[in-house]
Amino acid sequence: MLWLVQNGRPRAVALTTGGTVNSPEPELQPKGHMNKPGKRGLTRLLAATRHSRDGLVSAWRSEEAFRTEAVLALAFLPLAFAVGDGLAHQLVLVVCCALVILAEILNTAIESVVDRIGPEHDPLSGQAKDLGSAAVLVSLLLFALAWGLSLWQWWQG
Repeated sequence: MLWLVQNGRPRAVALTTGGTVNSPEPELQPKGHMNKPGKRGLTRLLAATRHSRDGLVSAWRSEEAFRTEAVLALAFLPLAFAVGDGLAHQLVLVVCCALVILAEILNTAIESVVDRIGPEHDPLSGQAKDLGSAAVLVSLLLFALAWGLSLWQWWQG
């Protein structure tokens, strides 16, 4: 594995021995390039859908915060259509609910990967977990702002 910097961004490349007989220099190929063997088309889509379902089930079973936020989102979703003044307003309220769920899923994924690496304390691991948690906080603040103002406007009539 070799890290190159292109356009100011680091990029991982795998070294392969693909040169000619006269030029044994390795060729550079992006790691994880898209010529992967396996499922294609509808079969791949169905497999991806099953993996997504498994992720949602895993989040539900392992994360109390996800369960709490999902139940609250289910309670707020119908309310969005009563409180929202027009389709665009209703959509904003629904998207705010979805962003909280999305941020929690990504935070859980980050925590799982960091915990998989090892139990020892590492500053970068702590930073990754803190950033995931901050994403959840930002989504919750956005939710509170959008819903708070919408409920206040609705209550005022």
